[in-house]
Amino acid sequence: MEGQPEPIDGAPTRVVIVDDHVLYRRGLDLVLSSEPDIEVVAEADSGQGALAAVDEHRPDVVIMDVRMPRMNGIEACEAIKAKYPQIQIVILTTSDDEQDLFDAVRAGANGYLLKDVPPEEVVSGIRTLRSGGSLVSPTMAASLMRQFASLARHDDDPESSGARLTEREREVLVHVARGMGNREIAKTLFISENTVKNHVRSILEKLQLHSRVEAAMYAVRERLVDDHGDPGPGLRR
Repeated sequence: MEGQPEPIDGAPTRVVIVDDHVLYRRGLDLVLSSEPDIEVVAEADSGQGALAAVDEHRPDVVIMDVRMPRMNGIEACEAIKAKYPQIQIVILTTSDDEQDLFDAVRAGANGYLLKDVPPEEVVSGIRTLRSGGSLVSPTMAASLMRQFASLARHDDDPESSGARLTEREREVLVHVARGMGNREIAKTLFISENTVKNHVRSILEKLQLHSRVEAAMYAVRERLVDDHGDPGPGLRR
């Protein structure tokens, strides 16, 4: 249909939906399957079911609830990321508990949305992840920033402040913290998209972080940007 996005690299984004409420799964399946660039390849009703579905289908994105029987979404997220770090995981839940949000990010989740968001926001969120961005519900973003800001470091180790990053990596990190995807960062810095991907990978490895969301919160905590995404005093260290 005219005006709709084309599948990335000619292939649709493959999605697994994980939720123990069958009606919600089916409703989300209908919404996502109506998009030409998204294909729902499997559903699961538990964290254990999610692991089996991921092993079988190797999706691009997993959309998963937190509260589920046998294995919750955060435990499943950590297990999936340990085995398939390239798979993007969105926590989609009714839980606005700050600890769930923090634990999900630490487990490697690439996004955290509440179930009261409009369906089109879930669709656009999947596309944001596939373009290299990250995703946090606006109502939860402030909570996440508070959590990371509270983790003030208590030593003067220069490496704890991100001193190991190159100047270019610090520039990329600032743009990641602003929620920009790889393509947008590449255009802004006049470098290739592949170079941006390499920088992001290096940033995560050097700082021992799990995801772009965690990298963004690290940038806020270290004052590379403020909580509005503007450059902070830490960028000029």
